[in-house]
Amino acid sequence: MQVSRPLSAGMRDTSPHGRVHGVSAFCMTSTCSTIMRSDLIAPSSQQDITGKSGEYMYYPIVRKALFQLDPERAHELTFSQLRRITGTPLEFLIRQSVPSKPVSCMGLSFSNPLGLAAGLDKDGECIDAFGAMGFGFVEVGTVTPRPQAGNDKPRLFRLVPAEGLINRMGFNNHGVDNLVENVKKSHFGGVLGINIGKNKDTPVEQGKDDYLICMDKVYPYAGYIAINISSPNTPGLRSLQYGEALDDLLAAIKNKQAQLQARHHKYVPVAVKIAPDLSEEELIQIADSLVRHNIDGVIATNTTLDRKLVQGLNYCDQAGGLSGRPVQLRSTEVIRRLSQELQGRLPIIGVGGIDSLTAAREKMEAGATLVQIYSGFIFHGPRLIKDIVTHI
Repeated sequence: MQVSRPLSAGMRDTSPHGRVHGVSAFCMTSTCSTIMRSDLIAPSSQQDITGKSGEYMYYPIVRKALFQLDPERAHELTFSQLRRITGTPLEFLIRQSVPSKPVSCMGLSFSNPLGLAAGLDKDGECIDAFGAMGFGFVEVGTVTPRPQAGNDKPRLFRLVPAEGLINRMGFNNHGVDNLVENVKKSHFGGVLGINIGKNKDTPVEQGKDDYLICMDKVYPYAGYIAINISSPNTPGLRSLQYGEALDDLLAAIKNKQAQLQARHHKYVPVAVKIAPDLSEEELIQIADSLVRHNIDGVIATNTTLDRKLVQGLNYCDQAGGLSGRPVQLRSTEVIRRLSQELQGRLPIIGVGGIDSLTAAREKMEAGATLVQIYSGFIFHGPRLIKDIVTHI
């Protein structure tokens, strides 16, 4: 099978990993059916859900091939294959059946409490593919009003021993209009979240205008809208989490939400995504602002700037946000404290280092109504979805 994004005409791949591209594509497609289809595995092998045996035993083959590539190249390759087979007879390769575990949150009905976190499918290119894998909801983005290239490469790094990722992508995306067109083509029957942010060259003082532009365009197509004010990779963005800047932004968003509700005759809830790097006082103030402005939900948490748990590892000193297992405990603690402050007045979507059923349960026990995965999905594969949904 050929990769659907070939090198430009006249160019040859002379990189040391050039031959691996085809191997990765082959592994990705030829083993996906075994990864996904539990009916191809002996029943006795399905009892272990730790990732050490059973259906997980095949994902390391795919991962090993992909991890020989630059992280962004691996991402592009995977997405090209997902687009290639979605909507064709080959879609059975990625489709897996998960039990229904209905959850009501923010006035919406979710088929199960596990979602894909924002950042993986920034432009909404593979919504149906992720839906086929069993996610109860998919959050696309972060998307901005205008297309932007993001930060210079390299900007994505694997910390394999810690099962972590460091990224300084910088909201690279093709713009909100492109996202909307992709969403229109989707047949996903679950809840679709659309995560929005500001362009890098928009002054922070005018940042709320970018959020309002995006809200106006995505509102008719979103199940919920996520307001990303916590990425560490857009200069000044996190300042919108505090004090008057936060109150001003939330007031404008709620006003726009009311206008759009009247225009479209439907209510689309709004959730705010916060950082893990908050002091006790900052967390209390944010919780108070969310309640006062009647925000519908909060997503906790984004990536961290803290490197204490990854000291000494390759790439640990790279700038950017750290995700995956190293942020697991901190994000759970933020959820716990947030839950204590909110007292059930608005729901929490928990995200940050979920790499197992146990980690997902810990987030929910701390106060999350829904949970999301991203880095854990990269390191453990699609079977993690079924394990969590089945046993949560």
